[in-house]
Amino acid sequence: MFRVNDKKGKHRMAQFKNLMEIFKLLDKSNCKKCNLPTCMAFAAAVFKGKKTLDECPNVENEIIERYPEQGNSTNQDPPAQESEEAAELLKEKISVMDLSATAQRLNAQFGDDKLMIKCLGKNVSVDGKGNIITDIHIHTWLTIPVLNYIAEGSEIPVAGQWVPFRELEGGKIWYRLFGQMCEKPLKRVADNYTGLFKDMLELFNGKQVENHYDSDISLVLYPLPKVPVLICYWKPEDGLASDLNLFFDSTAEDNISIESLYMIGVGLTIMFEKITLRHRQ
Repeated sequence: MFRVNDKKGKHRMAQFKNLMEIFKLLDKSNCKKCNLPTCMAFAAAVFKGKKTLDECPNVENEIIERYPEQGNSTNQDPPAQESEEAAELLKEKISVMDLSATAQRLNAQFGDDKLMIKCLGKNVSVDGKGNIITDIHIHTWLTIPVLNYIAEGSEIPVAGQWVPFRELEGGKIWYRLFGQMCEKPLKRVADNYTGLFKDMLELFNGKQVENHYDSDISLVLYPLPKVPVLICYWKPEDGLASDLNLFFDSTAEDNISIESLYMIGVGLTIMFEKITLRHRQ
């Protein structure tokens, strides 16, 4: 958290907008002197209010003095508030668009003044005001990507060339956070519930594709029609640890922002974690 001046010159409290703002203040050495495994984990702890910047011995005093208070102390999670504002801006953009022409651009369907696309195999419609209509539960993690896809998706078709998140142009900045918040927790789900994990992928219309990586589980999900996600999981074998990676089509950023891709990955992870939690009960 940091202080900024309002129009009256008084101090008010502002929030870190995301983990990356904190992470950029660290030296990325993963020294573990804060008793956490990585600098990314420390950044997450600071954001949640469980740690403060001065608990990292490598942060300079000048930075600590610049940020005298840190963490998320408001009743509403700043990322959630930021997502709501982003959704409203995207809705405004969609409200002045020709949805019929947009459907042609995205190779989607249009009828009854609504544009319809498939999300994880399910029908999702968007009306002229940007409102999402569907029989399935749409979490914030999917709302923004859906609206972003409709507002800014291109005519470029899927290339069928799979790349890891870090090799996408915007992923060069976000990939550490993506690994911490998506791939690592998703691997834990696959490690602990391997059979259920595969069943969940198939439940959400996971498909086999050609030219994929040689892994024990390798299925493609379609959270959005032209934004496929290839999930590959390798079981532990002969002393080798298990591994899990997500891959995206090389054209992904032509159809959606890197922030929305991040949200899709984390959203899928949260969804799978909740399903396994219910399975255990």
